[in-house]
Amino acid sequence: MNHPLLAAGGAQLLLGNEAIVRGALEAGVNFVTCYPGTPSSEVPDTFRRLAPSGRFSLEYAVNEKVALETAAGAALAGALCLVTMKHVGVNVAADPLLTMTYTGLPGGLVLMSADDPGCHSSQNEQDNRAYARFAGLPCFEPATAQECKDMTRAACLLARETRQPVMLRTTTRVSHLRGPVRFGPLPEPAAIVPFERNPRRFVPVPAVARVRHRALVEALEAVRSEAERSPFNKTGGSGEIGVVASGVSRAYLHDVLLEKGWENAVRVFDLGMSWPLPEKALEIFMRQVKTLLVLEEGEALVEQALNAMAHKLSLPVTIHGKQGPLSVFGEYSTLLIHDALAPLLDKNEPIACGPGCMELPQRPPNLCPGCAHRSVFYATRKLFGDDAYYSSDIGCYTLGLLPPLATADFLFCMGSSISAGSGFARASHKLTVAFIGDSTFFHSGITGLVNAVFNKHNILVVILDNGTTAMTGHQPNPGVDQEVLGDACAQLDIEAVVKGCGVSRVAKARGYNQKAVQELLLSMKDETGVRVLIVEEPCVLYARRTLKKARSQKAYVAAQDESVRVCLETLACPAFRCRSDGDGGVSVDPELCAGCMVCMQLSPSFKAGKGGEQ
Repeated sequence: MNHPLLAAGGAQLLLGNEAIVRGALEAGVNFVTCYPGTPSSEVPDTFRRLAPSGRFSLEYAVNEKVALETAAGAALAGALCLVTMKHVGVNVAADPLLTMTYTGLPGGLVLMSADDPGCHSSQNEQDNRAYARFAGLPCFEPATAQECKDMTRAACLLARETRQPVMLRTTTRVSHLRGPVRFGPLPEPAAIVPFERNPRRFVPVPAVARVRHRALVEALEAVRSEAERSPFNKTGGSGEIGVVASGVSRAYLHDVLLEKGWENAVRVFDLGMSWPLPEKALEIFMRQVKTLLVLEEGEALVEQALNAMAHKLSLPVTIHGKQGPLSVFGEYSTLLIHDALAPLLDKNEPIACGPGCMELPQRPPNLCPGCAHRSVFYATRKLFGDDAYYSSDIGCYTLGLLPPLATADFLFCMGSSISAGSGFARASHKLTVAFIGDSTFFHSGITGLVNAVFNKHNILVVILDNGTTAMTGHQPNPGVDQEVLGDACAQLDIEAVVKGCGVSRVAKARGYNQKAVQELLLSMKDETGVRVLIVEEPCVLYARRTLKKARSQKAYVAAQDESVRVCLETLACPAFRCRSDGDGGVSVDPELCAGCMVCMQLSPSFKAGKGGEQ
């Protein structure tokens, strides 16, 4: 197979996530598992494109817990494994994670946690470096594309050498930056380590777990010596002002130092392998400075550790961290780091501010033109309005939050809509509608549905089946069409699964069919118990790109009347626009119109045409 990432040497301009793939290949990875989630998704998606090379096996799991457990089993059997997920996915995988660090994994396993400071595409901005400390995982934090490659390789090799899981922690900016990457040798896939039966290690009943806990602590102490001499932990610069920086903050810091000419005025400790902390190296560093600034996005984990060290060792150093412009909220930037560092240097020079510093216009997130979710939300809102309460979930359909659709009243995490909705309905005695997507249903919605049936909850569940894992980039899930899955995977029928969970009231409708959707919703409104409406319609982008089923027809407004204005205000399709002649009329942008023709079902003034005639 001829692909740039499989080149024997040279250099490429790569996305951070693509560089991670190359690093894993250079380590000889055997098995890759994942649950897709931004900002991690490009890693398994890139592996998927490379799968014909035959160098590794790849699986998209139904959720992060299953992904980690599957890889852990493979690592027990001697395979070198990489598991990828976004930060909140580690919460789902935490149960096996905190035990496999006790048992160890002979083949080696690296967990990539893609964190999201600033909540670009997530419901929180948790700092998973805490999991490294909590579970006992050595942790690498790349800041450049080159480091993404190098640290992934190093993490894989360390996991194989120590037989202990290792964390590779990225953030959105690191996963999605682009930079030059020098390739190393591309060896054959790693040899499989023969499994040796040892229930006294690999079956952590209490008597075994107590012993293995001690073994984990000993293993981490052994890895600490690796951190002390790691090439990813390095110092530079001079002076009595010191900075310890981790993650992408290191890149921002060096940009500031370069721009302001402060390279020789500041002593820098680049903390690339951030756990276990290289305490001896950090002690030497802190003895060389009088003032220390700690730069780390997220929680003050390094800052707290350095304060504890300084107190314990009676070091005469003043430590600055989460104060002033630096906080636990959001992302850092060159501007923030400049503003934190300049006062320590008695500098008042402002940092240069180009177009990137300008406040950009804000655009609220929106469902795509032609998205069938909009049709379902419109129908639900029309029939139930504020008389119902809406339990939402993680996926494109969360965008039903904003008016005029307004069909998301609460949300916790992946798969929570049925469970949380059931509890809300029981406590409030109000009509509660739970929305969940096909991929999310397979991820963790099934257990909530089983619980609802078991406990006789009163809830209306709407499964929005768009035939793919849409929000993260159209990755496969168990409900994807068999022709798309090919021979690698088997399709599961959602209706059969729902009935298998004990639900007797199940109905199906096409998402674009307003009459059918409204009739079924209305019939289920006053029913009791668990009832499920499965709404099927392919994601409009997926239909166009993968299924090759783009609709050629376009909607246009044949006559301006009140029904058109009402449709604009209640359906609010992004393809609608105000006419340029300023007469207050509405038109349809033919470049955006996806041909769903839902508007035609709501207003007789919308017509179908090939080119969106006005």
